[in-house]
Amino acid sequence: MNKTAIVTGGSGGIGQAITLHLLRAGFQVIALYYTHEDAMLQLSKEALEKNLGHVHAMQCNLADPLSVSSTFSEIHRLYHHVDLLVCAQGVASIRLFTETDEEEWNRIININLTGTYRAVHAVLPEMISRKSGNIITISSMWGEVGASCEAAYSASKAGIIGLTKALAKELGPSGIRVNCVSPGVIDTSMNQDLSAETIQSLSDETPLERIGTADDVAEAVEFLASPKSSFITGQILGVSGGFIV
Repeated sequence: MNKTAIVTGGSGGIGQAITLHLLRAGFQVIALYYTHEDAMLQLSKEALEKNLGHVHAMQCNLADPLSVSSTFSEIHRLYHHVDLLVCAQGVASIRLFTETDEEEWNRIININLTGTYRAVHAVLPEMISRKSGNIITISSMWGEVGASCEAAYSASKAGIIGLTKALAKELGPSGIRVNCVSPGVIDTSMNQDLSAETIQSLSDETPLERIGTADDVAEAVEFLASPKSSFITGQILGVSGGFIV
């Protein structure tokens, strides 16, 4: 039986790359998205063109507990078990902390951090009952060191790191591994509003002297999803080109 993986944030650049890499690794993949249905259609088309198999795209609003409950209940009805959960959803905003109102703060925390909580919470009972499972969260180097004018985003991603480490200790006895991939500056739509000068400056600050790609992140996820990482849990795998060490 093929192993089953759920990838949240499936319509984003990193989520799409992860989905394709997991298909190539032999997983059957349910890719969750909330907006950008056109991106999901393109992803499904690309997967078929590359003979990687079918992407099961499902709409789910991770900011809405009822949507999460309904979607994951349907997944368990269709697939009966989930071997791997990758939480790749994320939103950000660049603004001074003094200009970040509570509504914007809550929006970012609710999707990035609480959305991860909801997805993990939904798959755990079945994983625990089987004493088998793998959870990979996606944080950010800004969750490790903080970013000026991105306090809400940094806080949400730092929370994901703390959640990952705590769950690894709690779930290890149940045979469940929990790890985190922490990307640096990656060439995705999340950074499309940055000026060319800013991108060049960030590239210059990176020891490997380039901006990362979604495939760079997906390769790290694929490793943590594989048996090659079977004795690795509670770790934060940085994919930042050495930006932070």
